[in-house]
Amino acid sequence: MKKDFKEFKEYIKGKKVAVVGIGVSNRPLINSLLDLGAEVTAFDKKTEEKLGELAEDFNKRGVKLILGEDYLDKLTGFQVVFKTPSMRIDNEALLRAKKGGAYITSEMEEFVKYCPCKIYGVTGSDGKTTTTSIIYNLLKTQGFTTWVGGNIGTPLFSKIEEIKPDHRVVLELSSFQLMTMKVSPEISIVTNLSPNHLDIHKDMEEYIDAKKNIFKYQNEEGLLILNRENEITNSFVSEAKGEVKLFSSKRILKQGAYYKDGFLYVNDKKICHKDDMVIKGMHNVENYLAAFMATAEEVSEDNMRKVFSSFKGVEHRNQFIREFQGVKYYNDSIGSSPTRTLATISVFEKPIILIAGGYDKNIPFEPLAEKGYDKIKALILLGVTKDKIRGVFEKVINEKELNIPIYIVNSLEEAVNKGREISSQGDSIVLSPACASFDMFPNFEVRGNKFKEIVENLK
Repeated sequence: MKKDFKEFKEYIKGKKVAVVGIGVSNRPLINSLLDLGAEVTAFDKKTEEKLGELAEDFNKRGVKLILGEDYLDKLTGFQVVFKTPSMRIDNEALLRAKKGGAYITSEMEEFVKYCPCKIYGVTGSDGKTTTTSIIYNLLKTQGFTTWVGGNIGTPLFSKIEEIKPDHRVVLELSSFQLMTMKVSPEISIVTNLSPNHLDIHKDMEEYIDAKKNIFKYQNEEGLLILNRENEITNSFVSEAKGEVKLFSSKRILKQGAYYKDGFLYVNDKKICHKDDMVIKGMHNVENYLAAFMATAEEVSEDNMRKVFSSFKGVEHRNQFIREFQGVKYYNDSIGSSPTRTLATISVFEKPIILIAGGYDKNIPFEPLAEKGYDKIKALILLGVTKDKIRGVFEKVINEKELNIPIYIVNSLEEAVNKGREISSQGDSIVLSPACASFDMFPNFEVRGNKFKEIVENLK
C-alpha cells in the first residue's frame, strides 16, 4: 500500500534537515523541503565562489550553507539527513549523525515511498538507460501520462504532487541509489550484472546486494523481470517475493520473452522482427525483450511494434554524429564499463578505431581486450586508465600476435585528431571509453557533448 504524501508533509514541517551534496537532483529537493516548511542546511565540498548564483539563491531563501573541504565535520544535530547517491551509508559523518538520532534517507527513497502511481524500476550493469527509455516510450505510446527519472530525466521528488494515481513512472536506478533503499518499485527489471563501480563498493558481493534492493522489498503482488542468460540475475529467482518473468536471447521461454530466428516473442506470441529495430545490436534485442516483458499487461502488441520500429536510441549511446571525409564518427560516451564498450563495438560489421580511457572504477579491462580485440583496428587511449588499458591489450596482442596499434593522447581533441590521421575511407571512429568521465569531465554527457562539438567542427 502506497504511503500518503500528506504524512511526509506533516513529518517534515519544522524539522532540522541536512541535505548533503548540492548536485542536480538535490537542488529541486532543497527547494521542495523549504516549501514544505523544513529548516534546511545544505552541505557541499564546493566553495561559495564555485557555486556562484546558486549559493546566492539559497542564501536568499534562508538555506544555511556549509561548504568547503571539511564540510562533513559539521553534520551533527539534524533530525533528517538526505544524502547524495554516491555517499556510502557507512561514511563516518553519516554514522555520527545516525547515532545522534537522525533519520538518514535520500531523494529517491522518499520518492519511491510516496509516489502515488505504479513505478517501473530498471537497474543492471549495462542497458539500464536504453531499457528505461524503451519502457517510457511504450507506456507513453499506450496513452499513459509517463514520468521518467532516477539516473536520467528530471529529479521527481519535487514533482510528486503533480503525479496522479493513473500515471506511470519509470526510474533508472544505480547501485548507489539502491544501496540504502528499503522500498522497492512494483515492477523491477534487472538487465544483467557484471563487475562495475568497484571504486565505491567494497567488493562484487556488496554491489550485487545493492542491486537486489530493487526487488527485496516488493510484496507478493510485485513483478520482477530477470535476464535468464546472466548467471547472477538468474540466481535471484528464488529470492523474489512476487512473480518472476524471464527474458532470453538464447532459449525459448513459454512464459517469458525470447528471441528466435530473427523474431522477438512475448509469452510465445511473435511480436516483431529484429531487422525492424532502429537501434542495432543483440544487446538492444535483450533490452527490448526486458521492456516488452515488463509492460506486457499494459501495452498492446501494436504499440510494442510501433516503438520498436521508431525509437532511435538514447543520446550518447552509440549515437552517429557525422560522416567526414568518408569516416563515420560515433558517440558512445555513456559506455562507462568494459562490458558496455564490448557490447557497443560488437554491433559494427568491421573493426573500428576505438577511443577509450578515463576515470578508474577499479573494474578489470581483460573482458574488453580478450573478447573485443577482433573488433578493434586501432586503439586511442587517454585519461587516468590509459596505461592500465594499454597493458591489458598489449598482453593479448603479444599472445595472439595481433597488429593493433595503440596511441596514447592527453585530450579528447588530440584523440579525435589522431583518429582522423590514422583512419581510411570506410572506417568508423567510436568514443566508447569503458570508464567513467570524472578524471576529465563532470559526467558522461559533458564528455559526449565535447566529443560531438570537436567532430562537428572538423574542417
